[in-house]
Amino acid sequence: MAKDYKLEKRKFVIGGAAALIVLVYLIRLVDLQLLSDEYKKYADNNAFLNKVQYPSRGAIYDRNGKLLVFNQPAYDITFVPREVSNLDTADFCRTLNITREQFDRLMADVKDRRKNPGYSRYTQQVFMTQLSAEECGIFQEKLFKFPGFGIQRRTIRQYTYNAAGHALGDIGEVSRRDIEKDDYYRSGDYIGKQGIEKSYEKYLRGEKGVEILLRDAHGRIQGHYMDGRLDRPSVPGKNLKLGIDIDLQMLGERLMQNKIGSIVAIEPKTGEILCMVSSPTFDPHQLIGRQRGRNHALLQQDKQKPLLNRAIQGTYPPGSTFKTAQAVTFLQEGIIGKEAPAYPCSHGFIHRGLRVGCHGHASPLTLVPAIATSCNAYFCWGLYYMFGNKAKYGSPQNAITVWKDHMVAQGFGYRLGTDLPGEQRGLIPNAQFYDKAYRGSWNGLTVISIAIGQGEVLATPLQIANLGATIANRGWFITPHIVKDIEDNPLDSAYTTRRYTGIDRQYYEWVAEGMRAAVTGSTGSGTCRMVNLMLPDVEACGKTGTAQNPHGKDHSVFMGFAPMNDPKIAIVVYVENGGWGATYGVPIGAMMMDQYLHGHLSPENELRAEEFSQRVVMYGEEGR
Repeated sequence: MAKDYKLEKRKFVIGGAAALIVLVYLIRLVDLQLLSDEYKKYADNNAFLNKVQYPSRGAIYDRNGKLLVFNQPAYDITFVPREVSNLDTADFCRTLNITREQFDRLMADVKDRRKNPGYSRYTQQVFMTQLSAEECGIFQEKLFKFPGFGIQRRTIRQYTYNAAGHALGDIGEVSRRDIEKDDYYRSGDYIGKQGIEKSYEKYLRGEKGVEILLRDAHGRIQGHYMDGRLDRPSVPGKNLKLGIDIDLQMLGERLMQNKIGSIVAIEPKTGEILCMVSSPTFDPHQLIGRQRGRNHALLQQDKQKPLLNRAIQGTYPPGSTFKTAQAVTFLQEGIIGKEAPAYPCSHGFIHRGLRVGCHGHASPLTLVPAIATSCNAYFCWGLYYMFGNKAKYGSPQNAITVWKDHMVAQGFGYRLGTDLPGEQRGLIPNAQFYDKAYRGSWNGLTVISIAIGQGEVLATPLQIANLGATIANRGWFITPHIVKDIEDNPLDSAYTTRRYTGIDRQYYEWVAEGMRAAVTGSTGSGTCRMVNLMLPDVEACGKTGTAQNPHGKDHSVFMGFAPMNDPKIAIVVYVENGGWGATYGVPIGAMMMDQYLHGHLSPENELRAEEFSQRVVMYGEEGR
């Protein structure tokens, strides 16, 4: 009988296939038993319950030790999906005062792995957050009727004062992105969303703890595994002390009622921000609890943009406050001196058919009276001669590069690096900017308005306040920052290191002399004389600004510091549509300096504060 070779080959094929299948099963078995911990986790979750212990978030104090932000108890409803059985959904919803639709949506969100990447039927999940003690008490009484559900004690933020919302920020529930970026978080956790709550999140949040609880075959808790020897307590977050003076902050918010703008005050020697007012503002209590999302949406929809922190996110023409930065630049570059040249002002800068207007004052002027009277012509002539100095710079392009470098060294054109999120950089134009705008054909006359803080120049109120601090320090500043001290931790070196402008101290002395003359009127006139009236016992220095606004009434600006030779406060006031700098900027700045230097307002200034708080300046309209 002939041998069937085809049958012989078929036996080898079938045998090989069987062997391959057995090998695949063996590899998978080894993987499950020895390499993978997936089933071990399931087994552990049947036997153990890892109960997270949430830490208390760090408290926040003002510079004088007054408590600003603290914690109050709140409660989350949690559940283990595998253990939920025979749930009376109608009774459950009535107990929590929610609808069936809300119940279904919350359950769907928990089980959606895109929104809740850590979901497992065997682990504790968060169903509902931030219940009050009263709501929790009602649920606690009926908890026995809802198998698989439990209560997790948490804390939420509370505020002592209705103030400083932009600086303090708020906390909210983590997003999917937050969870993906940092494995510390899981669905239902809270994280800083704005302000210092966001910037200092890793200090404030603390460290989670865990309790390992033992379960029997029916899932009932039998006690702590190994008598709690493997439990890990939570570690509270670090407390923060701010540079903010809450009394000064509240006065600033009171004075800026019914107005749009900002007040920023800095302690020159340390760079600590004493107040940061952005108006309109919001009540920080609106952004706590389960109504946070709804209230946040309403604030976002408000046309006056109360969530916008104008102190660091608003970019404005600095107006005549910028002349002080020009003065030290022209002095350093040898364009001007203290006593000469004296530039003419025929009610403005007039040259080759170009006119930049000015107000009436003596003419011609040298440096100190030019600062005191805020002469536009003087600083326009300075810029014109700098940009036209071909012997020194070769071209306007080279001259503006030198000019820009001086502006950047004084804190303009780039973010200062404050410890709050969202800071904007403003704008200092360079040669490339103007080459593109004018196709390479431009000179000092073309861009003359930047000499007086107009044109393309933009700055944040924080940058203008920092200019005041730099003059107060006679040529250096420390990066402005909100946080003064972190419990058991040093500040970032950026907030303790001096940054020098590279301009001689003597030139700042002369500018400070001009700013003092603006207050005293010692040169015959001064734009800040109201400061002398309101602070007769303080040697204050000031500079007004009336920033042109193409969309309406000019903005009212004041920048100053006090005392002149031992500066404790530098300040900027920026009131949109407020008109002349002396109309709103000067009196508000004087009242703020009075409050900080004396700890209270004089009786006369208290009356003024009440009157100014009632004034309405919105969108160019002024009234009572």
